[in-house]
Amino acid sequence: MAKQIKKDEKKLDSRIVLIAKELERIRKERGYTSYENFAIEHGISRMQYWRMEKGTNFQFESLLKILDAHQISLSEFFKSF
Repeated sequence: MAKQIKKDEKKLDSRIVLIAKELERIRKERGYTSYENFAIEHGISRMQYWRMEKGTNFQFESLLKILDAHQISLSEFFKSF
């Protein structure tokens, strides 16, 4: 029996992984233990926010909405990168 070839999982860009980790860190630092509560409170799709924190479906428009909710500028967010 021939082995079934698995498709390689898409490797995430390391820069997106860093951004995703920073989003999670900021959320927790601001007292939101649940990504769901944060997303609901700020009118962001729970699934979209979860994907942003995991780095799997990254949209810049969503990043801007999240930063606006935290009242963080782009320059402030990216200064540690």
